[in-house]
Amino acid sequence: MAGLSSFLALVVGIVVWRVIDDREYIAPLPGNRTGVVADADGAARALGRLVTGVRRGDAPTGDDPTAVALRNAAALRVTHVAARYVSEDGPVAADGSWTADVELSWRFAGFDARTISEEVPVGFRSSGTGVVITGFGGAAGRVPIWLSGAVTVRRSADTLVLVQGGATKADEYARLAKNAVAAVRRVVPWRSPRLVLEVPARQGGLENAMGAEPDSYRGVAAVTATVDGSSSATAPVHIFVNPDVIGNLKGVGAQVVLSHEATHAATGAATNTVRPTWLNEGFADYVALRDVDLPLATTAGQILKEVRRHGAPTHLPDKSDFNSQADTFGMEYEEAWLACRTLAQVGGEKALVRLYDQTGDGTPLEAALRKDFGFGTREFTKIWRQRLSDLAS
Repeated sequence: MAGLSSFLALVVGIVVWRVIDDREYIAPLPGNRTGVVADADGAARALGRLVTGVRRGDAPTGDDPTAVALRNAAALRVTHVAARYVSEDGPVAADGSWTADVELSWRFAGFDARTISEEVPVGFRSSGTGVVITGFGGAAGRVPIWLSGAVTVRRSADTLVLVQGGATKADEYARLAKNAVAAVRRVVPWRSPRLVLEVPARQGGLENAMGAEPDSYRGVAAVTATVDGSSSATAPVHIFVNPDVIGNLKGVGAQVVLSHEATHAATGAATNTVRPTWLNEGFADYVALRDVDLPLATTAGQILKEVRRHGAPTHLPDKSDFNSQADTFGMEYEEAWLACRTLAQVGGEKALVRLYDQTGDGTPLEAALRKDFGFGTREFTKIWRQRLSDLAS
């Protein structure tokens, strides 16, 4: 009974305390010893000012993040913009600053057929005049390039290019984008090209835009991907450039890279999961290299060297072979390109295009090969291996 009495007394004590003081207790965020809390309402107002400015087409002077974002938005003709404060990423610092996840929506007018929506880390700080945005980006999350620094924009009827750099750099990428569209249209129908090319200042900007770990895109010159990271076939697709890699290529090399990526953009390859990887990548290289006068030592040097040393590979490259972190990265692309070039030489370019289209629509590779070329995968692999051996001899 003594134990029960003690328990009842404790319960009564708690009830009395709740009656006397009914304030709700909220545990402080871990690590927050300052007593400063995030002003979510103030942050929402700051986001509202940004959204209003974008909708009005404001292009203010100044170097603060909001002014830079507004100038970029005006140059890019950003529409359908919205912002919703979601939650804090951590405690508020002693100076009143914190980072929060914000759901942002937007699209580039004339180029994105659907609104993009993703959570972006945004920095805020409380000041004497209210809450201001201190920057875009954080320890994790995707950061659109147009929000991460000043961009120079070049626009044509078919291309939209945004570059974190000056006019000369932007002009060069605009030329490459224009030529890439022309290269694709010589092989596949692309009635209304809407090619968007995004070029950050450094590789880190690409990885931030993709929401990837640091150094994930080492050795990758460019990537064609949905802006929001989804696999939806209706999601806007852009080409994202790694300037640390493509900047080391000569003019022809850079053009081949962007023509390759433009092929992916034109044919929906970024979200197609049914077509064999070697056909996706080999076809893009076929288009990019079709009218380029380069020796095989340049376009297929790695695989031909490997064939001379160890013989032709026993199978067409599969998805696992395309590894950007491997020491032999690039050789699998050469294998895939020579496979598609062989198909075009054996059955004609139109047959290769039909094969690409049919497999993308879900027709099994075996059935598509037999329909347009008269042989299956096993026979084609033998033809391809022999072609590699002949080229290497």
